[in-house]
Amino acid sequence: MVRISILVALFVGFLAQAQYGVIRGTVVDKHSEKVIEGAIITLLNTTNIESVSDKDGNFILAKVPLGRQAIRVTMLGYESSTYPEIDVMTGKDVLLTIALTEKFNSLDEVVIKSDGNNKAKSINKLAAVSVRQFSPEEVNRYAGGRSDVARLASNFAGVSTADDSRNDIVVRGNSPTGLLWRLEGVPIPSPNHFSTLGTTGGPVSALNPNLLANSDFMTSAFPAEYGNALGGVFDLGLRKGNNKEYEYTVGLAAFPGAEFMAEGPLGKKGGSFLVAGRYGIVGVLGLAGTAAQPNYNDISFNLDFGKFRWGKFSLFGILGNSNIDLIGKDVELSSDDLFATRDEDGFVTSGFGVIGLKHTLDVGSQSYLKTVISTSTSTETFERDRYFNLETPNEFKIRWTEVDNTESRFTFSTLFNSKISKKITFRTGLLIENFSLENKLFDRDRQDDNNGDGQPDFVNLINNDGTFSIIQPYAMGQFRLSDKLTFNAGLHGQYFSLNEEFVFEPRTALTYAINSKSSVNIGYGLHHQNVAAPLLFLNENINGSLVQSNKNLDLVRSSHYVLGYDLRFADKWRAKVEVYYQAIDKAAVEKTPSSYSSLTEGADFGFSIDKNSLVSTGKGFNQGIEFTLEKFFSKGYNLLFTSSIFESKYKGSDGIERNSPFNNGYVVNVLAGKEFKIGKTKKNVFSINTKFTTAGGRYFTPVDLAASIAAGYEIRDDANAFSEQYDPYLRLDLKFGFKFNSSKKKCSHQFYIDFQNITNNRNVFSRDYNRLTQQVNQIDQIGFQPDFGYRFQF
Repeated sequence: MVRISILVALFVGFLAQAQYGVIRGTVVDKHSEKVIEGAIITLLNTTNIESVSDKDGNFILAKVPLGRQAIRVTMLGYESSTYPEIDVMTGKDVLLTIALTEKFNSLDEVVIKSDGNNKAKSINKLAAVSVRQFSPEEVNRYAGGRSDVARLASNFAGVSTADDSRNDIVVRGNSPTGLLWRLEGVPIPSPNHFSTLGTTGGPVSALNPNLLANSDFMTSAFPAEYGNALGGVFDLGLRKGNNKEYEYTVGLAAFPGAEFMAEGPLGKKGGSFLVAGRYGIVGVLGLAGTAAQPNYNDISFNLDFGKFRWGKFSLFGILGNSNIDLIGKDVELSSDDLFATRDEDGFVTSGFGVIGLKHTLDVGSQSYLKTVISTSTSTETFERDRYFNLETPNEFKIRWTEVDNTESRFTFSTLFNSKISKKITFRTGLLIENFSLENKLFDRDRQDDNNGDGQPDFVNLINNDGTFSIIQPYAMGQFRLSDKLTFNAGLHGQYFSLNEEFVFEPRTALTYAINSKSSVNIGYGLHHQNVAAPLLFLNENINGSLVQSNKNLDLVRSSHYVLGYDLRFADKWRAKVEVYYQAIDKAAVEKTPSSYSSLTEGADFGFSIDKNSLVSTGKGFNQGIEFTLEKFFSKGYNLLFTSSIFESKYKGSDGIERNSPFNNGYVVNVLAGKEFKIGKTKKNVFSINTKFTTAGGRYFTPVDLAASIAAGYEIRDDANAFSEQYDPYLRLDLKFGFKFNSSKKKCSHQFYIDFQNITNNRNVFSRDYNRLTQQVNQIDQIGFQPDFGYRFQF
């Protein structure tokens, strides 16, 4: 009874409200990215709360009422901009960067208003088609998201996830390996725990969304700034810490884990620090999808040293590591354990890290030079032991697989941006990546017994210790031909030192505003990407010598064509349709006729280990139509409906057109959220968010059961590759949240509980050959699963 009384007292105390919050920020020119002095920032729906940006573009609005607020920003010669639904709370100042667009015709007396918080527009001003801006608030708001930016992106049109156990994303039928991750302007390895070489996803994200700024996600015809990707681009930026006051966050959630974050002023030049650490607890809670205990943790930081005469400097980084022991013997495994096998023990470790130094230098009044130097690393070890004659007097085990991979890269990026006039913006740059790879793979799987010991030989399939480079120069411009017509054009170059191939890639996009509410977009881009490293460095035994026979494969080539129509038919409502076609060639296939193609790789932890002497003659295509209906958050609710109807096909060296494993055929997402004001003064918030997803089943290659029994390991019927389809995927999530503000201190409390897959639908994970039962068994994905989280900001 005493405990209940204490909880009630705390709850009632939370309902009392602090009076005010703070909105601060910086006003900049969208195209030159230079600060704007003299802009007027007005808090709407109130009186006498106004600010003017200073010589550094900074402004502050104090004593702002709590809850959702809106501001309007005006400046002579610029389009006025409104930022609605700003979430003001105690415990944390709101920090904004407001970008204004100069009027096309300064003599035009018509007042032009734009929605500065419009997610339909990109952060990158030169990205015009197939791009969606997203915010950290969205990552944390949506049901079923696990605070993961990749899972958020799976809600966008044209995107689907591989399965519930990993956050690999399939963009318009492309393999997840076609995705490019960028952080602060430089490419990075897969930012996920338990990540493996060549993949772009993993079971748990190492990206802390609470450190991210608003960022871009692109699905096609990327601007010339981006290269070495075929499917999509995550262009992520880190936010700066509060440079006026110290703020702290303590949190606990099922999947991100326990978290502590701190931020505040740094130095005397207007700098700030932002640092956060997390420790995973999902295994302790029994929500990992396996009986094993996954351990993972990460640290992220962004140190802004402020503005000096010689420019602005910042140091950023993410460091993460993870491990799990998948013990099969003497452990009670469920029949649908996703990762453990009864006659095997597996030991997994992985690490991810990136550290970068960024320097920005003003060049004249309308230009700047941004340079980033970074180093990153991705490590992975895997040891697997297999038991024979299990639970008999003759039981024994042998080492079956050993993997030891380390990918290190040094990256240099420099970018020059110049606003030549209000109608022309020019950007050029150079990206140099130097890779150092130490890769070793020993395996007995599918190997012969040449030494006569009764077991398959322990063969060295990969033994690589070397370096290679990727060099990418580019130049592009934006031309505002009229107040309705904008033309983007650029040229990207790419040199791959491993095969000494150099390619040029034209990129272009055209946007025509039919009126103030609708526009048409058309885009084209030529893109290349190297074949994944696990395939490039496979060893082949040729006349007794181990040779890397895939090392000189060509860059895979892809042409993107996009046509879109965007309609803002009501305030905060948007409808969008995009039609696309993607032609792919120079994919890696076998010399002899077969169904294999490198386009089918990348949706799991590993790659094929028996594909040698490949040639670059494979082809494929992706085509489809996408529809988005979105109500951006306003008046207490939001709605997102996305649907995609698409086709993904490929041809191996046998010339037969087949479904790719990513050819779901259709994806439908419906997300909705509503906030209710609670408490005596109606400033606290109770929220409900839901998500419904359905998609066509993935195509798979059936098991050849007779051949598998005879061989003792799984053999797929490659002659009928990807000829069968899993049942359709369906999932419903429901999330409840509370937000409370303290009446006496600068602090706030947030809590949520997320019921994932509340219908307990048993979506198919895989159908594999079971060596122990000599049958093809189906493993289902995780059924109903709760998630929760709590955050205390002060």
